[in-house]
Amino acid sequence: MGTARSGFRSQTGIRTLIATAPQRLYGRRKGRPLRTRKARLMEDWLPKLQIALPEKGTLDPHTLFPSKPRTIWLEIGFGGGEHLAARAKQHPDIGFIGAEPFLNGIASLLVPIEDQRLANIRIFPDDARVLLDALPEGSISRCFLLFPDPWPKARHAKRRFIGPENIARLARALCPGGELRLATDDPKLALWMREHMEASENFAPHFGPSGEPPPDWISTRYERKALKASRKPVYSDYRRR
Repeated sequence: MGTARSGFRSQTGIRTLIATAPQRLYGRRKGRPLRTRKARLMEDWLPKLQIALPEKGTLDPHTLFPSKPRTIWLEIGFGGGEHLAARAKQHPDIGFIGAEPFLNGIASLLVPIEDQRLANIRIFPDDARVLLDALPEGSISRCFLLFPDPWPKARHAKRRFIGPENIARLARALCPGGELRLATDDPKLALWMREHMEASENFAPHFGPSGEPPPDWISTRYERKALKASRKPVYSDYRRR
């Protein structure tokens, strides 16, 4: 695999990463202590895969991979990484970037990366907003935001990822015709996302919102938990105008 620059070497590095986050993040950065294998994966694999942003200018995502990928797809908040890993296995000619600040989720993604020798995934273990701001305009062709934290309390609504500022960020990073896929099992968040996306001049509805997943859907553990609890997910796709 090709390597990306990294300062992520140890548990001290984990603490430093958490302490130096450039923007305020809501939610946890670290959960339960990692088991032996996942702790080893964080030491052995993350330094090879972690994206370091340039101090000046933009980051060409194609340069992160050993051979130039056909295009770049991004998943924001990949959770345990099962969706990202499955997509990467399906499309070895595409470069995948996963942005996820939760360190236990990153460790979970590293398991299929090692087991399946997935060479086309790179990880940004921090705030996706910072990554989006560093990407060149029109450099992403597909973006996934699947079952994000709904922040159900009214006073926390501003913490939801989909909103005017981040929609503008996504519009800048996505190429014309690029796809933004959204999914949630929270009715209030589904309505919130729909209203904000349809208010944007930069995106046009392509699929949904629908109670049925799109044809190429890959299930996630959050979706399965929602269905088990009788919460019906809502799926939608938007295209960059």
